[in-house]
Amino acid sequence: MRKSAAWPVTWMYIALVVYASLYPFTNWRDQGIAPWSFLWAPWPRYWSGFDVALNLVGYMPLGALLVLLVLRSTQRSAPVLIATLCAAALALSMESLQSYLPQRVASREDWLLNSAGATVGALLALALARAGWLAWWDAWQRRWLAPQSRGVLALLLAWPAALLFPAAVPFGMGQVWSRLADSMDTLLAWAALAPQTAAVPVPVRAALAPSSELACVALGLLVPCLLGFCVVQSVRHRVTLVLLLLAVGFAATGLSAALSWGPSHTWAWLNPTTGAGAALALALALALAPVPARVNASVALLALGLSVGLLNQAPDSPYFAQTLQAWEQGRFIRFHGFAQWLGWAWPYAAMGVALAHVAGRGPRH
Repeated sequence: MRKSAAWPVTWMYIALVVYASLYPFTNWRDQGIAPWSFLWAPWPRYWSGFDVALNLVGYMPLGALLVLLVLRSTQRSAPVLIATLCAAALALSMESLQSYLPQRVASREDWLLNSAGATVGALLALALARAGWLAWWDAWQRRWLAPQSRGVLALLLAWPAALLFPAAVPFGMGQVWSRLADSMDTLLAWAALAPQTAAVPVPVRAALAPSSELACVALGLLVPCLLGFCVVQSVRHRVTLVLLLLAVGFAATGLSAALSWGPSHTWAWLNPTTGAGAALALALALALAPVPARVNASVALLALGLSVGLLNQAPDSPYFAQTLQAWEQGRFIRFHGFAQWLGWAWPYAAMGVALAHVAGRGPRH
């Protein structure tokens, strides 16, 4: 039995909306106002086109996904109304909770734009479904994918968004160990389990050797291909998938560079080491295309472990730190929680999916 990928993608998107809406999750306190008081606040005197577009577009995928869930269910009446009400309720909850965050501002206009965006997305999804796109998608899945493929499909759909967050090495994700260590030190100090006055020297990490950087690039591009091989059945379709994933990966990384440094630097990250790593990933993916799914899942698991291990030994370059500061404090703060969460968590979610396929809980072909 084939299960829809809409469920995991929808829950993933809802989690990202919550993260982006409530980031940075600090200094929660009652500010002496009712959490719903923003509903009758005066209209703002100034509008930012960037914020308007972001609030409108940010909820469009959610509206579309909710319509797909309704159409996939047994109760298929009023899908646009149901999707709009659910998305509007989520947006209202997020705006109300922002009343307890001094760094965020609850806004009626944001709520209305979020609800309108969800409605537009829902209408577009319904129009595409009635035009036959949903039936085409089902036929494509039956032709290309094995049953029980929704976990891999959800990861592959999230991969381009995960690449938007600036990375120290192109296509490298999951560099969180140092941040987790800092968070653990803070937690232990807060709990009085570690001396708060002790100065622990931070070890200086050497820069990655060109060979290690090349390996990170190659593994970062190879892993999505191997995950796709776990559910894509024919060799011909696997080769097509490899070419598509590499094109999407390059486009997403170029977009990330353009957002971070400006359009003139879209391809500044594409150096000889990166090019060699991409060529190596392409060669390895094509060589592994005829290999059975469980073997590819095992190789993906090994590649993920090696990639994450190498990346977490690499220091942050000054340019990378400057880019993160621009994302965290500038106009990309709304994107920050969304892309950062994906970029950090994607490799570890991929490990879980690959392990399930190695254990035989994925499709058998």
